[in-house]
Amino acid sequence: MRAFGFQEHGGPEVLDYFDIDEPKVGPGEVKVKTEAVALNRLDIWVREGWPGLDLELPHTLGTDMAGVIEEVGRDVVGLERGDPVVVNPSLWCGFCRACERGEQSLCDSFAILGEHVPGTLTTSTVVPARNVLIRPGTLETVEAASVPLVFQTAWRMAGKANIRPGDVVVVPGAGGGVATAAIQIAKHLGAHVIATTSQEAKAKRAQELGADEVVFYTEEDWGKQVYELTAKEGVDVVLDTAGQDVWPQAQRFLRQGGRLVCCGATSGPEATLDLRYVFYRQLSFVGSTMANAQEFDEVMSLVFNGWLDPVVDETFGFEEAHDAFERLENGDGFGKIVIEMDA
Repeated sequence: MRAFGFQEHGGPEVLDYFDIDEPKVGPGEVKVKTEAVALNRLDIWVREGWPGLDLELPHTLGTDMAGVIEEVGRDVVGLERGDPVVVNPSLWCGFCRACERGEQSLCDSFAILGEHVPGTLTTSTVVPARNVLIRPGTLETVEAASVPLVFQTAWRMAGKANIRPGDVVVVPGAGGGVATAAIQIAKHLGAHVIATTSQEAKAKRAQELGADEVVFYTEEDWGKQVYELTAKEGVDVVLDTAGQDVWPQAQRFLRQGGRLVCCGATSGPEATLDLRYVFYRQLSFVGSTMANAQEFDEVMSLVFNGWLDPVVDETFGFEEAHDAFERLENGDGFGKIVIEMDA
């Protein structure tokens, strides 16, 4: 089968097509024919590599995926060949202490398709049957592919932040996939949302998704602007994907008992804090990764029933994968970049 990824870590120049063996289906598994794959910043980080990331090369990229079941393994019930599905990219063992208490994303052997194991940018992928949900006919394939990673991540973050109706929630970097999901989820939970972004066009799109106000983080005093939008009372929650550039500002505009939940570090991994803000205001800074199986089912149900909307930036064909990754790399998009395999 043809796949897209890299044979050595490095910059965009290492990305290329290569051939891999067709996967075999085992008990409790299904083979899904790939129809669409959404890209994530994670694909860039995996391509670049980091200490401790040990991959078998060549490595196939791609995490989010929608497709059609083409083979069903032994002991699988409720799924048939031809079913249109969306794939949960999280992988877990099912029997460690974390899994036994329903916290699959804390599994001792937790992995993500395309990060720790070969990904979905290929003809077909074999996954555990528990990882697929039949998608409704009202959800287009490209939209379905754009949902799993970002919506489950944002849903878990909102849960960890314990967002309540009337809370003021800041969502930095409104053009990113997790941020577009977080804006919608915060509004769904009854929050007043302040988004930050870098461009007028992105500001307008953020407001269309439900942001009540937008601040431009390219301005030097953007944290002060956020604070003043709350009548100098401060915000309750920050749902952060950016990391380094957000934390120094957030510790100042969070109100007493405020919560920051972080799932990423696109602006850098080394945030600074003044601990006097932390203990005097009793602030909470919490990490979050992906979601557990129940949370995934919950947020997918909201998407399937039209309460939350996938946000697609641009689509490319499989033969245009280099162009798709260039679009991802430059950061100008709003929402998800999706590759359609048969386009």
